[in-house]
Amino acid sequence: MIITIDGPAGAGKSSVARALAARLGFRFLDTGAMYRAVAWAAQQRQLDWNDSDALDLLTRELDIRVTEDQVLLDGRDVTKIIRTMEVTGVIHHVADNPNVRRQLVELQRQVAANGDFVTEGRDQGTIVFPNAECKIFLTASPAERARRRMGDLKNRGEELSMEEVLSRQNTRDQRDRSRAVGALIAADDAIQFDTSNMELDEVVDQLEAIVRERLAMPKPESKHA
Repeated sequence: MIITIDGPAGAGKSSVARALAARLGFRFLDTGAMYRAVAWAAQQRQLDWNDSDALDLLTRELDIRVTEDQVLLDGRDVTKIIRTMEVTGVIHHVADNPNVRRQLVELQRQVAANGDFVTEGRDQGTIVFPNAECKIFLTASPAERARRRMGDLKNRGEELSMEEVLSRQNTRDQRDRSRAVGALIAADDAIQFDTSNMELDEVVDQLEAIVRERLAMPKPESKHA
């Protein structure tokens, strides 16, 4: 089975998808990490962002492996380094490249071909897994999303003002929604869910109930029953 979770940055996709997968006994697939890995690799090689063919070739050469806890690039653990604002600021060059996107979509489908997965990204329910058994589109208010992003950055030792985070967030939202391929949009059959003013456990509790009802999956009996 495939459960897709799409939505804008800061809506809580990764945390929710990871926790929901654990609740259901599914595996978790962070597709955004794949794009970040390619963007970081391109930075390291100082590629010209306007050289579409070079980015295409680079993606073909890279060995990208994403697990529940790690992102490995050619065998190197890049889990933390690809989460910096420096990478975030250039990831659109990779995400907007149709050839790169086509390769990573195929990789995502290969990974999820054997097993039950909760996947998160921008185009999971619309492009990558249009026949997914359950699709969720997470949203949150711009201020809430920016607040969460600031918290993530602070935990990584990066400090930015709310104004700067909001400005970058608005720019990224516009790019994501206007992308020619894989644009940020809710699938027609997606369940839209606003996570504003909600704690993680509360969100996961409600989504777990929704998913189990949608997929007719019984809730496991309590160990203390």
